Amino acid sequence: MDAFTAGILQRIETTRSDLARARETGDDFLADVELAELEDLQRLAAEHGVEVGAATV
Repeated sequence: MDAFTAGILQRIETTRSDLARARETGDDFLADVELAELEDLQRLAAEHGVEVGAATV
């Protein structure tokens, strides 16, 4: 696995975790920000042929 793939997958995992935490704490603004970030990262991954696990949005 190259550095780009590893990096994007790590960022997606971190963003998913941050999104879940924002939802758990009821921070709707932060959840919206994290969701937008996750969508951008997933789009970027797809554009570069990086397989991403099942989306938990």
